[in-house]
Amino acid sequence: MTNVLIVDDDDIFRAMLVEMVQREGYQVSTATDGNKALAAIEQSQPDLIITDILMPEKDGIELIMELAQRESGIPIIAVSGGRRSISLEFNLESAKLMGVRATLPKPFSREDLRRAIAEALA
Repeated sequence: MTNVLIVDDDDIFRAMLVEMVQREGYQVSTATDGNKALAAIEQSQPDLIITDILMPEKDGIELIMELAQRESGIPIIAVSGGRRSISLEFNLESAKLMGVRATLPKPFSREDLRRAIAEALA
C-alpha cells in the first residue's frame, strides 16, 4: 500500500486532507511542520509527501529544499493558501522550481487532489 505523509500545521485542514487521501485508498501519516516531517521520514520513508508551504518552525519550502539536497527522490505535492504577505502564485511557482511533482492551491476539490496524486506518483 502506498504511504502518504501529509505535512500541515492547520489541524482542521490536515484532518480533512487525511480523510480525503485515505478515501482514495492510501495509508497516511502526518506531521505538523518540516522538522517533524523529516523525523517521520527517518522512521519510515513515505512514497509521497503532500506539504503545505507556509508553516512555523521549518516551512514547506525549507522541507522541499532539504529533501532535494538529500536526493531523497520522494515525490512531493506542494499545497498553499497564500496567506501572510507572500502570494499564492509565488509559493507554488517556487515549489515547482525546486522539483515538486504537482501543486495545489487551497481550496481544492477531491478531484484536484486525485489528479495531483496521480501526477506525482506517475
